[in-house]
Amino acid sequence: MPNHTVEFDDTFQMMEIFGTCDSNVKLIEKALSVQLVSNRNTVEVRGEEEAASRAMRALETLKQMRETGTKINDSAVVQALELAQDGHVEEAIGAMKDVITVNHRGQPVKCRTLGQKGYIEAIRNNTVTICIGPAGTGKTFLAVAVAVNALREKQIDRIIVSRPAIEAGEKLGFLPGDLQQKVDPYLRPLYDSFHSLIGAEKTQQYLEKGIIEIAPIAYMRGRTLDNAMVLVDEGQNASLETLKMVLTRFGENSKVVLTGDITQIDLPREQSSGLARCAKILSGIDGIAVVHLTNRDVVRHRLVKEIVKAFEKYEEPKQETEKRRTQPSERKNRKK
Repeated sequence: MPNHTVEFDDTFQMMEIFGTCDSNVKLIEKALSVQLVSNRNTVEVRGEEEAASRAMRALETLKQMRETGTKINDSAVVQALELAQDGHVEEAIGAMKDVITVNHRGQPVKCRTLGQKGYIEAIRNNTVTICIGPAGTGKTFLAVAVAVNALREKQIDRIIVSRPAIEAGEKLGFLPGDLQQKVDPYLRPLYDSFHSLIGAEKTQQYLEKGIIEIAPIAYMRGRTLDNAMVLVDEGQNASLETLKMVLTRFGENSKVVLTGDITQIDLPREQSSGLARCAKILSGIDGIAVVHLTNRDVVRHRLVKEIVKAFEKYEEPKQETEKRRTQPSERKNRKK
C-alpha cells in the first residue's frame, strides 16, 4: 500500500490539529480506514491510495482552516473530510476569511461554509432573502450579524426581528406576566443572538430606545418599516397569508430576511406552513433571493450534522409520498 506524508510547521500546530488525545486523527482514521503515524512534525498516512490521498487533503485543509481562525474540533474535521472529497477547498477557505462583523469582544464573525457565504452575499445583494435550511446552519445568527453590521455602518436605523409565537411540540399553558413577558420565551433565541454579538447591556439599551425591536409576527400587521432590516425567524410556523403580510411591510431603504426549517413545523395539523410555497412563488423575481442550506452547512457539534442527515433520510419517503399526493389536486385546480 502506498504511503503519504504531511508536514506541519511546528509541534504546536500538529497538536492542535490532532486534538485532545488525538481525537481528530481518530475521526479521520475511522472515516477513511487509514492509519496516521506521527514523527516529530511529520505525519505518515498509511492506507489504500484513494483513502490516503483524501486523508492527506483533509489534513492540509485543516491546516488552512486553522490559519483562518477556525477552531479545529470534530465538526471542522467532518467539514475538512467533505471538502477533501468534493475538491472545493480553496473556495471554502476563501469563504471562511469573509468577516461579517465583530462581536462585543472584538472577535470576528465569519462564514464557515460555502453555503453560508452564498447566504451572506444574497442578503447583501438583494432586498428580500428567503433562507431555508436545517438546524445548526446559522440562518438566524448570520442574518442578525449582517443586520448588526449594517446598524454599525449607519446603513439602517433599526433592526426588527420577529418570529411566530408557536410552541415547539409541547403545550406550555398559561404564562404569567404582561404581554412582553408572555411572548419572551418564544423569542429567547433572538435575544441570545444579540447578546452574543453586541452584549447583553447594549442589547437592552437598544431595546429601550427602539433601535432593536423583537416581537411576534402579529405585531407587524399595518406597519411600514423604513431604513430597517426586518428579520423573520422560524418562518415554517407561519401561514402563506401571514408571510405575505410580513413581506409587504418594508419601505424605503429596508431589507427583509425570512428564515425557516421546513422539517421542523410546529403548527397544528389543520394549519399548513407557507414557507416552501412562499419561496416557490417568489423565486425568480429580481431583488429576491431564495437560498437553500443543507446538512453540509451545519456548524454545530458533529452529531447535529449526523442527526440532520438521519432525519432527512427518514423523511425522504414521506416527503415524496406527500408530493405525489398533492400533485393531482394541483393539476385539477389548474384545469378549473
